[in-house]
Amino acid sequence: MFLGHFGLALAAKRVIPCASLGTTVMAAQWADGVWPLFVLLGLEHAEIRPGITVVTPLDFVSYPFSHSLLADFGWAVLFALAYGTLRKDWRTALWLGVLVMSHWMLDVVAHRPDMPTWPDGPKLGAGLWNSLPATLVAEFALFGAGLWLYLRATRARDRLGSALPWAFAATLVIIYLAAVFGPPPPSERVLAMSGLAGWLFVAWGYWIDRHRSTTVAEPADAARALAARSG
Repeated sequence: MFLGHFGLALAAKRVIPCASLGTTVMAAQWADGVWPLFVLLGLEHAEIRPGITVVTPLDFVSYPFSHSLLADFGWAVLFALAYGTLRKDWRTALWLGVLVMSHWMLDVVAHRPDMPTWPDGPKLGAGLWNSLPATLVAEFALFGAGLWLYLRATRARDRLGSALPWAFAATLVIIYLAAVFGPPPPSERVLAMSGLAGWLFVAWGYWIDRHRSTTVAEPADAARALAARSG
């Protein structure tokens, strides 16, 4: 998955409006964000094998620290604890932990059976990537729904606030289509280095939210407002 992860990050604004889009993108993409670091450190490995699936030529040989079920659960707990401790908002922290875990859930649907449950444990994968049409439908459906929910949950404060989400979405779609229909990366190192660029979308998410305001009230705020009207 690629667009699907961003779709969930965008949709999360509807549920946790106080969390910046940058934070939700970081959570949803955490596994892919740390994966290039582990590859460059020689702790995880991928090979370029065109034809291994219809959609991607990547053979994820080993990635127990970034993409195993156990590791992602650990990352989710740490992410939630860090946010909750810093912001004192444990409801949002819980949802961000769910977003971190959602990466494994979506990937286990898309990947062939290479998603580890724990280091050296059984590997799972439903193999959505063996069908290009099904993959494109799933990716664009999740991404389109997430973008729609984000735009419904926020409003632009200025011209940048109107333009930035669409530029963000267009850039992601172009990158995704280039990855699916373009040539494979020349090496594992180049793949990892390009993967580090994904952190730019975290920064972009913070930039977008600085120019948009939320239209959805936090549950606690909504409850207080209802109580005030009732009184």
